Amino acid sequence: QVQLVESGGGLVQAGGSLRLSCAASGGTFSSNNMGWFRQAPGKEREFVSFISAGSRATYYIDSVKGRFTISRDNAKNTAYLQMNGLKVEDTAVYYCASTSFPLSRARDSRTYDVWGRGTQVTVSS
Repeated sequence: QVQLVESGGGLVQAGGSLRLSCAASGGTFSSNNMGWFRQAPGKEREFVSFISAGSRATYYIDSVKGRFTISRDNAKNTAYLQMNGLKVEDTAVYYCASTSFPLSRARDSRTYDVWGRGTQVTVSS
């Protein structure tokens, strides 16, 4: 089974950038669709972005469109979330997860079967 480890989080000022990585080991990363979620303190986990196995399909929530870019490198078994123009409200623990479900179910966290442990992103004003 695939195991996922996120990295790249940290403290950044508003307007700054971070690139999150999600490294996969075991299983067949290249055949899984991938998603990024986040959870802010006191809030429920929130879907952020999705990328299909072959990178043909991507999807973002409205609040990050134009600022975040999801990508993957199947040769490196790694997915990425480039985050530009960060805002204080982007502060959260960010998780990557894998799923065999299609884009139509991207926002449903119940369809993701493997999760990383998360990486903290803190945006200061």
